[in-house]
Amino acid sequence: MIDGPYFVLVVIGVVGTGLVAGVFCAFSTFVMRGLASLPPAQGVAAMRAINVTALMPAFMLVFLGSAVLCAVIAVVTFVLWPDEGTVELLLGSALYLFGSFGVTMVANVPRNNALLKLEPGTQEAAAYWPTYVREWTAWNHVRTVASAAATVLYVLAIA
Repeated sequence: MIDGPYFVLVVIGVVGTGLVAGVFCAFSTFVMRGLASLPPAQGVAAMRAINVTALMPAFMLVFLGSAVLCAVIAVVTFVLWPDEGTVELLLGSALYLFGSFGVTMVANVPRNNALLKLEPGTQEAAAYWPTYVREWTAWNHVRTVASAAATVLYVLAIA
């Protein structure tokens, strides 16, 4: 059984990955649909503002802190190799690190940076907006599922 400080780490991992899954789920289920329904200039302007705001400490602490925590959980799991929960902890860590954090870095952030370079009222921004919404949202679905699955696996490891 996982106990002591290791248990506390995993519980914090459950909270962190669950919070991130919730944020990503909100974007996948209604935020992006709402933004896509706006005229392109308004949608681009709103998403640019969201992307800048997302870099503030509150979200970054949860998002990056969860990545660090998942890495620590994976290392501690390799070192301690508990009798129960090992597979769940390692899979949960990998899912968050690669499916949430990794996908963010290689798929969502480059699209955000490309959007940030466009002025909202331009023809170029209007032409890019539908592609951005479709591709960004598809990758966000991956992040949502990966974060939620990591949460479930961590819960299973300590249940």
